[in-house]
Amino acid sequence: MLTLFGTQGCHLCDDAEAMLACAATARAIEWRYVDIALDPALVERYGTRIPVLAGADGQEIGWPFSLLDILRLAS
Repeated sequence: MLTLFGTQGCHLCDDAEAMLACAATARAIEWRYVDIALDPALVERYGTRIPVLAGADGQEIGWPFSLLDILRLAS
């Protein structure tokens, strides 16, 4: 499962979420959205670099990422 770290009002996070939805139509990809604003530790970790996409193994990629990057991280 992939995790997208972002927050409300972040247009780049919206773009990343749309890209994940697109990737999920091409391949069975499970993902969840985590709003960093709900956790001070996440704000400290990701606040200046969202959106960040994390794989199940802990590997992270920052924006901008491509559909190919998403598919690689999901495999």
